[in-house]
Parts: sequence; structure tokens; C-alpha cells
Amino acid sequence: MKIRSKALLFSLAGALAIWGTSCNRAGKSSTTGWKYNDAKWGGFEKHKFKDQETGPGLVFIEGGTFTMGLAEQDLTFDHNSYKRRISVSSFYMDETEVTNFHYLEYLHWLMRQYADNPVVYTKALPDTLVWRDKLSYNEPYVLYYLRHPAYRDYPVVGVNWVQAAEYCKWRTDRVNEMIMVREGLINLDIQKQTGDQNFNTEAYLLGLYTPSVKKELRDYAPGGKTRGVRMEDGILLPSYRLPTEAEWEYAAGAYRSASFNENIDAKRIYPWNGLTLRRSDTEKSRGRMYANYTRGRGDGAGIAGNLNDGALYTHKVKDKKFLPNDFGLFHMSGNVSEWTNDVYRPLSLEDNTSFNPYRGNVYKKYKTDADGYISEKDSLGRLIYVDVTEEENIKRRNYQRADNIGFKDELTYTDIEQKYDYGASTLIDNAARVYKGGSWADRAYWLSPGTRRYLDQEQSTATVGFRCVMDRVGEMTKKGK
Repeated sequence: MKIRSKALLFSLAGALAIWGTSCNRAGKSSTTGWKYNDAKWGGFEKHKFKDQETGPGLVFIEGGTFTMGLAEQDLTFDHNSYKRRISVSSFYMDETEVTNFHYLEYLHWLMRQYADNPVVYTKALPDTLVWRDKLSYNEPYVLYYLRHPAYRDYPVVGVNWVQAAEYCKWRTDRVNEMIMVREGLINLDIQKQTGDQNFNTEAYLLGLYTPSVKKELRDYAPGGKTRGVRMEDGILLPSYRLPTEAEWEYAAGAYRSASFNENIDAKRIYPWNGLTLRRSDTEKSRGRMYANYTRGRGDGAGIAGNLNDGALYTHKVKDKKFLPNDFGLFHMSGNVSEWTNDVYRPLSLEDNTSFNPYRGNVYKKYKTDADGYISEKDSLGRLIYVDVTEEENIKRRNYQRADNIGFKDELTYTDIEQKYDYGASTLIDNAARVYKGGSWADRAYWLSPGTRRYLDQEQSTATVGFRCVMDRVGEMTKKGK
């Protein structure tokens, strides 16, 4: 039978469209048969989710197993980097080190946001005096390196571990705020955002910060109309943070098996193939250096007219002179060393577990009032955390204490507690943070990803920078591009 009436045709098409939408929306639970996204059935929601969005500046790093530790001779005889087979989950990592321009954006936001509390801004300032050397003229770097546009694409230095960790927290909130604005859910109202009145991801999810709402999502709960964004919607991204030592070393080595054999044929000494530091990939680049480092005493860049790495100090974070590794990451050796999240111990690779190894866990919880409600924020607009207690974790098998940094350090014999005694028997304490990779001032030995050093978390140098990472949630492999 032929349908001759256009009205009937459109009516039928509309009915089919509505029926299809209704069926797609009202999926059923495979365990109870109850409908999703239906107020009559309780309003439990299930939304479409394809894959985690890649945050600004990040590159996807597919996790896997590798042999962590030194691939070179232990020239320092520290014996602090034994080889050990471990596995690392997939994650995202900054394509380049955080630059001066990136950090100036952060400082600008702090200055504007906390105009009435300038201490917040001054605490975040990099120490530009790290460039000074008692027997070297480096005043131009002291005066211009951070702020002059000629250095805007160079890695920020003089940032200690605490400052780098704070930058990661700030970046998390600004990226999630950008996503909310992009999706048309909130208005970007800069004039009203001062002091602690700023978008904080955790405070927003817990209802402790209400932005200028542009559009809300439909609430399928009985009697509900609209609601804000929840973590279950898959709109907001996980937090930016500093990489663990294992993540950094895995990303630097960039081991990737051929698709047909699941095998790594040789362990790399550096983040590129081969045993040499000179390139041979093209005729034009033959003999050029893979990394920005110090080739020998007094030779930081080569000879005028034919400069090699072309950088006596730092170099642009992204330049065709220096190739990215197989994960697409630039300067994982050379340019600047980089902070990691780990607290330093000489025997970390002996003590840590083989899956996502990390030392530095301090377990916390939100601060609550007498009635158990989370209602308090600090002067920066962030939620306040307190340590978990042993009493509340008495029946846990995986941990009881809040601070697990010194786990396996402390051995009790009768009344004597043996542990790291800073200043008396060691220079290592719980504020010693691992940094990885060689810098512009280092010799070739330190370019190997397995090398490790440490520095107090409140100290900084002209050779240490950082980059951020983000957790990958869900599948280890990434769909599409």
C-alpha cells in the first residue's frame, strides 16, 4: 500500500521518532528490569558515555609492563635504582614541560582572584634567584627569564614541589570550569569571582559552590525538574597532578611492542633507540644531539656557526630540533629535570608493590561538623581535609594509619624505633621528593630515565621544572584519535 498523504507520512515519521527516542532513553536494568531515566521507576539515571575526553595539553599514554630501574652502570654507586618488573595503568601526560607562559597565566589568575590576599600570589612566585651563581654572570636570566616574551615557550624553573602541586590543583578547576562553560551549563562571570568565590570542582560536586547557572540537566528523580552536573554524567575530568616516579620513567622510556609479537626486544638507555646521543634519522640532522644537555666540561651548546643543541641553558619546550619520543612527549631527557610525586627512599624499588608503585600516600577525608556534614571551605575556596584515624579503620586490612610515607621504614625492637633520622644519620626525610631526567646542566649519564635524584620539596633550582598528568579512567586503550 502506498502512502499518498504527506500529513500522514509526517505524522507516522514523527511517531516513529518519538518511539525510538523513548526506547533509547528508557533502557532497562539487566539485574532488576527497572527502567533507567524514568521518574515512575525511581529516576535512576544512565547517560551515554563513549570515552574520556583528553584534557588540554595532554597526550594519552597507554599503560603496560616494563622493567623499571637503571639501564646504565651505577656511576654514583648509590644502588638506589635496582631493576624491577612493574606495571603502570594508562594515563595522560603533558606533551611538554609547563612553560613560563603557562605559569604566568596561573600567576595572573591568582593576582586577580586574591587581590585582597596578596600572600597567595607571592607564595606561588618562582624563585628567579636560582639562576645566580657566585662565579657566573646570570643576571639576565634573573631579570628576564620568567616574564620576557622571548622566554615564554621555555620551561618554568625555580618552582618547588609544593608550588608545582598547587599549580596542578588550580589547573584542574580551570579546565573543568572551561568544560562547564563550553557545554553551556554555567556562565563565566569573572567580575563576581573574588577570594574564595571561584569554581572548585569538589566544592561544586558537593553543592558548596553555586556558579552562575546558564542551563541545568534534567532531573529524572520523582518530583525533580533540573539539577547540576554530577560525576556520574562523565562531563568533568579527573584531577591534574604530578606524575609518580614509575609513570614518569615509563613515559620517558616509551616502550611500545610491535603489534604482532607482544615483545620488547631491547631495553633503551635513553628515550630513543640506539646507544648514542647523536641523531641519524635524516641526512640534515645527522650528528645533531637528541637532547639539550652538557656534552663535556665547558661545552653546553657547541661551536658558533654550527651550534649543536643550541642551548647553553634551557630551550623551547617544543622545537623541531628535538624529536618527541614514541609516546609524543618532548624533552623527557634534557632541557630540565622534572618533579615527580614520590617521596624519596633509596630502596623504593625493593619496597614498593609491582602495580602502580608509589611512595607518598597520606590518606585523608573531608572535614565535617558535629552532625557529619561537609560545610567548611578554606580561604581559597577549597574543601578542607583532615587525616583519617586508626580508630575508624580498625577493621580494615589494607591500611589503618593516615600517613604511609614511612611504611616499611619503621622497625620496632622493644622500645627502640628505628627510622630515618634527618640531620643525624641521613639527609632523607618525608619532604625529600624524587625528580627525574637530565637537565641542560647534566652530563649524558643523567639522561637515562632510570636515574633518580631527590630534593627537599620546598627547595628549587634552575634545572628542575615539571609537567602534569591525569588519570585515565575506564579502558586502558583509547578509542579513535
